[in-house]
Amino acid sequence: MRRSRFAKIVATVGPATAAPEMIRSLYLSGADTFRLNFSHGSHDDHARVFASIRQLQREVGTPIGVLQDLQGPKLRIGSLDGGKLMLNAGETVRFSLDGGGDGKQSIPLPHPEIFAAVHPGQDVLIDDGRVRLSVACPGDKEIIARVIVGGVIRDHKGVNLPGALLDISPLTHKDRADIAFGLELGVDWVALSFVQRPSDLLEARSLIGEAAGLIAKIETPTALECIDDIIALSDGIMVARGDLGVEIPLEEVPSRQKELVRACRLAAKPVIVATQMLDSMTAMPTPTRAEASDVATAIYDGADAVMLSAESASGAYPIEAVIMMDRIITSTERHHLYRSLVDASQVGEEITPPHAVAAAGADLAAAIDARAIIGFTASGTTAARIARRRPLIPILALTPDERVAGRMSLLWGVHSIVAADPSNSDDVTQMAAAMARKEGYAEPGDLAIVISGAPFGLRGATNNLRVAAC
Repeated sequence: MRRSRFAKIVATVGPATAAPEMIRSLYLSGADTFRLNFSHGSHDDHARVFASIRQLQREVGTPIGVLQDLQGPKLRIGSLDGGKLMLNAGETVRFSLDGGGDGKQSIPLPHPEIFAAVHPGQDVLIDDGRVRLSVACPGDKEIIARVIVGGVIRDHKGVNLPGALLDISPLTHKDRADIAFGLELGVDWVALSFVQRPSDLLEARSLIGEAAGLIAKIETPTALECIDDIIALSDGIMVARGDLGVEIPLEEVPSRQKELVRACRLAAKPVIVATQMLDSMTAMPTPTRAEASDVATAIYDGADAVMLSAESASGAYPIEAVIMMDRIITSTERHHLYRSLVDASQVGEEITPPHAVAAAGADLAAAIDARAIIGFTASGTTAARIARRRPLIPILALTPDERVAGRMSLLWGVHSIVAADPSNSDDVTQMAAAMARKEGYAEPGDLAIVISGAPFGLRGATNNLRVAAC
């Protein structure tokens, strides 16, 4: 299905949209990749949703991406006597590794890695930062802390430690089982939560291999400190602004978002901007003006994709949310300032022949008013290299690998097609022109740019650029 925009939409499937007819409606309304949130739902639930997506893919004849989002480790307080506890600003409380939850001097915190990581002055945030404390006296089994911002805490509320490097794996036993299940299904992407350091990705890669793309969710300040290495070891990035906005000052989130989008464009890897983009649409049929501007800002920044979470998973207006996001993206990309703003944020190129060929192809397409840029790719890298130039010309990416085609549904401006490699170099332009006509991107006589590599099937061999008449 041909879209009238370049940036992509990731829609989370949940209780409100798990039925096959709802998944179809989400896709027809504009969703390009579906997110399965493994923090919720059973394996049977996700298997049914996955089967519906793949059935829809067969019906529409277009690759549809599936992103598996792992839960990751969750730091939470334990059970409290009576289920809740009021903490007042200025008072001193005690967290206990083995606490019974029977008062302010025995708040259960069953995570030894927290006791090993905190230091005097360390902030402790509970319930997404609604309650804030400062560590006064750390210990191996007890932490004495002063309440800075008071409030009610309840059983099993989340705990954040901004800036602390925790000795904890991003993969729990549940995550490992979920990865095995997701790969058996055939997911296209796996998103890793709570990435702190580059080595976290190595552990996940050892389980995933090349069976799916690996996305690092950026939600901690420690990840920001080594972001270049994390991007190098991942296949894509998700700007997870929910936890990131708790871990770092809120006023820093917009600039960090821009830095992450730019860094991913430089590396020619997809970047998703996520969390609360149209949050009010979980209960209302239209977003706020600020939310509409938030989506548009991500598009002006050059993000590959923007994501809906609760809006499409459990909200009252999931289809309307996708339609609204599609409208905002389309309107933004058609604005007369869009091209100049995207060009102003243009990143430098790596000095390699494959990158140079892809960049030249994108520039040449604009110069001769080509109707499409057609790239033959074994791994999706050629398409990503073309896309990072953000040409306002459709990119058709042809690959013989269905898994690669599914992953490319996340790339800016890319329409992926499963097709066999040409039998010889003479067939390249004929096959490219025929596919452009078939998919509705060109008419007979229109010009197209064809980018390929020789020998075919060899990753990273982008070395051929041609102008073809369709």
